[in-house]
Amino acid sequence: MVLVEPSGPRNVGSVARAIANFNGAPLKLQLRLVAPRCDHGGDEARRMAVHAVSVLERALVFPSLASALADCGRVVATTGRGEGEPLPPSPPDEALTWLLGADARTGTALVFGREDRGLSRDELLLAGRLLRIQTGPAYSSLNLAQAAAVALQRLRALSVAEAGASRGVLTQGEPARRDRLEALLADAESLLLDVGFLHPHTAHARMAKLRGLLQRGQVDDAEVALLRGMVRQMRWACRRLPQDTGTP
Repeated sequence: MVLVEPSGPRNVGSVARAIANFNGAPLKLQLRLVAPRCDHGGDEARRMAVHAVSVLERALVFPSLASALADCGRVVATTGRGEGEPLPPSPPDEALTWLLGADARTGTALVFGREDRGLSRDELLLAGRLLRIQTGPAYSSLNLAQAAAVALQRLRALSVAEAGASRGVLTQGEPARRDRLEALLADAESLLLDVGFLHPHTAHARMAKLRGLLQRGQVDDAEVALLRGMVRQMRWACRRLPQDTGTP
């Protein structure tokens, strides 16, 4: 469970309580906080956590969402927005079933955004699936702790239903770890800037499209290694080309 820049200590405490409510075999839930804007270990958070203070005490804090997800392969991010996202939003059961389908060695994450504005487009692009909780049309905004409780209840129900049942043979590799995919994208952006395919003022938008393409394709670690090898070989060849051909 990853909370990005939470500002309400009561919300953080309530999420910790929800984690304790729905934790336990087959789930192994951990709380991660990205640049929290409140005292997540203070009295307000502890009062709302009630008997889940240990969840707060074991929470890990990260400076950025990318660092919080570095060891994860399958990532689901929650959103309240509609169409036009970098990925089409899915109902909770669909997105969470995909999350639970990960190999036991693959890190997984369920990400929630800020109370006031959710997750940015760039942050949503770090996810392989987007989850949207359907609400009534009159008032669609959910409190952070409410949204977390709804998602965790469905996650537990789905995990219990699947416990003991064979998930079959994987037909494709697990999605690449976030740190490896980000390293590939950094190498590719540097090369594409050097060769003039990208320009500084448009690079961010065009790389966002490439990131979305790779997320939709769910490339695995072996495919990321192949692509990164291609990028590095092209860089090597570009550096040698003027010397080998006499090009000024």
